[in-house]
Amino acid sequence: MKRREFLLGLGASAAALSASSAIASPFGEHGGMSVYVDPPSYRGSPNYKLPKQYRRQLVKYETKERPGTIVIDPSSKYLYLVMKDGEAMRYGVGVGREGFAWSGRANIRRKAEWPDWTPPAEMIKRRPDLAKYRNGMPGGPENPLGARAMYLYKGGRDTLYRIHGTNEPWTIGQAMSSGCIRLVNDDIEDLYERVPMGTRVVVLGTPV
Repeated sequence: MKRREFLLGLGASAAALSASSAIASPFGEHGGMSVYVDPPSYRGSPNYKLPKQYRRQLVKYETKERPGTIVIDPSSKYLYLVMKDGEAMRYGVGVGREGFAWSGRANIRRKAEWPDWTPPAEMIKRRPDLAKYRNGMPGGPENPLGARAMYLYKGGRDTLYRIHGTNEPWTIGQAMSSGCIRLVNDDIEDLYERVPMGTRVVVLGTPV
């Protein structure tokens, strides 16, 4: 092989390597472990893409709640971040299944990135297989809280309900959780950056 052909071959190989490296990986490094991160276009797996109606979008939204308030409508499976001029940022969510749904008002008093998860004692009773996590499950690709979590308090007490991410994006638009509100990781990261500690959260009392 001539030297010029060899060098051209090296250049092509380097370009191909560079192009492949530029492709976003669905995993990223966090705390010394490889954790799941939703890549662009809300793809949760090679065969899944979030339906358009549940993707983050700015919409018209009439409410008496002041801007900055989070309003969750379990019936429609939407979370609204109230903005000015009758608008809101709307996110698709997964909600609590029958018997686990809840409603009322609370405030965000804690926020965490790639949070640990500790199943409540009641959940361990229902799911004995979760007993191994009674002291906490580290954040990562298997953690049900996903990339971010915001903890809801009422009257200074932890309600045990969360607004959090999920590594199972196909559950968005469904009523299947134990009462918490879940968003795809891309959306919970966006919401997490938009809302400060103390944000008011209103969960409407309509059936799921």
